Amino acid sequence: MSRIGKAPIPVPQGVTVTINGEEVKVKGPKGELKRVIRPELKVTQEDGKIVVARTSEERNVRSLHGMSRTLISNMVTGVTQGFTKNMEIVGVGYRAAVEGKNLVMQLGYSHPVEIPIPEGLTVTVTKNVSMSITGADKQMLGDFCSYVRDRRPPEVYKGKGVKYQGEYIRRKAGKAAGKKK
Repeated sequence: MSRIGKAPIPVPQGVTVTINGEEVKVKGPKGELKRVIRPELKVTQEDGKIVVARTSEERNVRSLHGMSRTLISNMVTGVTQGFTKNMEIVGVGYRAAVEGKNLVMQLGYSHPVEIPIPEGLTVTVTKNVSMSITGADKQMLGDFCSYVRDRRPPEVYKGKGVKYQGEYIRRKAGKAAGKKK
């Protein structure tokens, strides 16, 4: 039995969980999330806890057990506390701003890069170079942050670009390191 999969998920006060066949809906103070769970797994709610059980011991069902439990747990955490990722922009003249429902970034191109902010996420820009992205859906948050980073990934010589806060960029020496006198 999966150690992660067999652990029950506690449902905090103020969170309602609705299980309708294969669909699980979680509603809380930060929003509402829903997910369809594979039919090989059975989700039940008993005395304030959600339990994910598998219907057979086949290899693919065992592999889905822990992942499905973690996805439901992330839904509960998302509607109660939310998730946050911080990003930094490094480079001379590189900056970001939120204009309406768009994230507008100057990343060294001849044009500004405009990215629409998805419904359910909030972007806060401080000092024009650091962003804090918050949302209830962990997967949507990660996908959006990855998309923002892909507009100008950090390069290995000077480290310029969009990166996650605390991300280490392995730097290369460049041409000057190879010169001999």
